[in-house]
Amino acid sequence: MTFVKKAAYAVGLPLALIALWWALSRNTTNFYVPTPDELFTAFVDTWIGERFRTDVLPSLARFAVGTGLAIVLGIAAGVWIGSVRTVRSLLEPLLEFFRAIPPPVLVPILILIIGANDRMKVMVIVVGAVWPVLLNTIEGVRSVDSVLLDTARTYGLRGSTRLRTVILPSAAPQIAAGVRQSLAIGLILMVISEMFASSSGLGFTIVLFQRSFAIPEMWSGIVLLGLIGVAVSVLFQLCERRILHWYYGQKEVQHGR
Repeated sequence: MTFVKKAAYAVGLPLALIALWWALSRNTTNFYVPTPDELFTAFVDTWIGERFRTDVLPSLARFAVGTGLAIVLGIAAGVWIGSVRTVRSLLEPLLEFFRAIPPPVLVPILILIIGANDRMKVMVIVVGAVWPVLLNTIEGVRSVDSVLLDTARTYGLRGSTRLRTVILPSAAPQIAAGVRQSLAIGLILMVISEMFASSSGLGFTIVLFQRSFAIPEMWSGIVLLGLIGVAVSVLFQLCERRILHWYYGQKEVQHGR
């Protein structure tokens, strides 16, 4: 697929939806649904300036730190749990219990324990975003081909060498799937954590606009969140393609056959 076709597929539907939105809202007087030009003006006036530095950048920093910690902890714990059968059997009921708890309900508890500060917001992201990485890593390590493990053992590959050359490459596609899910969850929890006992951030600002009936500004914040989600997804896909180039190369060869 050429670059032109990819670009057309990427922007075609959004442009069509914007055109439909403009046509349907052209003569509307609905207070709660701004027209595209009103939303564009509100977006520029609200986010291109001081508010970007005081609200958007701190939110992105908390999102980056929280999801980064969740990914590192999830992969490290997942490799350990997935590699040791006894540990996996022992922890599986506990993991299922904590996974079933929605992270937003932990916000009041974390506020009491940590306080209403940036550490609390980062911890909310970590607690919620770690599970897709952890569980996918465990399953990825468990599903490593036993023939590969036996071959590595025959050639004397032990410890970190076997982990680096056999286990992690084999589990990498499933780990990447968990990371992709954790990024989306982390973005959602970033917003939720800022809606509680906060005075800055995207989540706080969107709620502030909603309570003050600044409807175009509120919608502009939602659009900004969507754009951030798209940017994160595109960056992840670029990194995933580079890191797992061998995996996608194998898939292309198989499909070519």
